[in-house]
Amino acid sequence: MTRDDRLPRDAQSILELAARSMFDLFANASEGMLLVDRHARVVWINDQYRRFLPALGFDREEDFVGQPVSNVVQNTQMHRVLETGKPILIDLLTNRAGTFVVTRIPLRDEAGDVLGVLGIVLFDHPETTLQPLITKFARLEQDLHDARRELAHQRRSKYTFASFVGTSAAAVEVKRQARRAAQSSSPVLLLGETGTGKELLAHAIHAASPRAGRPFVSVNMAAVPETLLEAEFFGVAPGAYTGADKKGRDGKFKLADGGTLFLDELGDMPMAMQVKLLRALQEGEIEPLGSNQLVPFDVRVVAATSRDLPLMVREGRFREDLYYRLNVLPIRVPPLRERQSDVPLLIEALCEDIAARGGGPQLEFGAEAQALLAAQPWRGNIRELRNVLEQLALRTDSPLIDPAQVDEVLREAGLPALAPVRAAPAAATPAGPDLRPLAEQVAELERRAIADALARTGGNRSAAAKLLGISRASLYDRLAAMEGLPEFQTTV
Repeated sequence: MTRDDRLPRDAQSILELAARSMFDLFANASEGMLLVDRHARVVWINDQYRRFLPALGFDREEDFVGQPVSNVVQNTQMHRVLETGKPILIDLLTNRAGTFVVTRIPLRDEAGDVLGVLGIVLFDHPETTLQPLITKFARLEQDLHDARRELAHQRRSKYTFASFVGTSAAAVEVKRQARRAAQSSSPVLLLGETGTGKELLAHAIHAASPRAGRPFVSVNMAAVPETLLEAEFFGVAPGAYTGADKKGRDGKFKLADGGTLFLDELGDMPMAMQVKLLRALQEGEIEPLGSNQLVPFDVRVVAATSRDLPLMVREGRFREDLYYRLNVLPIRVPPLRERQSDVPLLIEALCEDIAARGGGPQLEFGAEAQALLAAQPWRGNIRELRNVLEQLALRTDSPLIDPAQVDEVLREAGLPALAPVRAAPAAATPAGPDLRPLAEQVAELERRAIADALARTGGNRSAAAKLLGISRASLYDRLAAMEGLPEFQTTV
């Protein structure tokens, strides 16, 4: 009989021979072997493995064998192989004894049940034998960490309530309602014309809510093609259709899990998508495209629209049940023409931002130029105001803007050249025979000083604060407190 004739010819015998040969190979060539039973207890180690015991904190083999493997080997994954029944062929293990390249193989009985797991230490100095692989692995882990951190940063809220500039009664009321809404988990519906700051308020509500540390994810209904909206919302299962990502793709509901989902331009949502959105909100579950599994989610919905939703409901262009589902905490964001007293504050805040982004000096407006801007109807609201200010910043070589420059830009933009409303001349305060309390006299002197500083600086509040030697925030606080006083209104 030749040597080749001794080879088995049936599959079972071949497998048994291969198993014996591989076990002998691992036993002799590996740096150590360890066996755990179905209860994840260590039941055997070979001679090579015994040399790791002192580093793991054990002087005797008897103290190591018989213990739960997770108690004696730090960062082990043997229990994971027991639970899944799947091998981990190549892995890096770091513990007290060092860093190792290991293999973990489940052992099964004739019925296919997992009896235990065999762990094999392939290399005990991977930093020399597998240096290229380890370097690449470390680089990939760092890239993944950086990508996750950047993604988390992008999904945080960008604005707070301090970003919503304004001290008018309308602005204060909107912020009051929004702050109350932030403490609730009910849906919020932001209503208002384009450019009034609805998206900013959505960010602010999230930032002030208990979900502030979780993602803020937005979907603009007008920006996503109707055929892609369902995938955008609910995600795609792996291999759902030809050309799809083999790993699948998470939808906005999954990305926003635990946080806030902002539905912008809600009135542009197609009717077919409205039905699916309503079902998802009612059930708290989504079904990714190409999947038969329901995935639960936990999101707080904030929606915004510049459309007349009640009219759309009456005309059958928006589902009534979805409207009532989202219209739980409605907040109307007023147009700029209803809060014209906020225009000077907005001009200053917007000019600061424009200067910071462009790197140029901040624009300064005299009283007449500022009043001319405040008198406009601003159909595009704050967005339109910013556009005019950016045009002025690009057209002028001097940071000081005069009324003629403002009038020229307004006329080219098609805005009516409305004359600013001028304040009535200050009335003299009659001197009373009785001495008034000191607090009243101090308050009056403070009002006069602020009015004089604003007059000298042409209404520029930053310059007035510098002239008075106080911070701009302090000046704003004093102006807000004085806003309702008639004597102050006739002074500035």
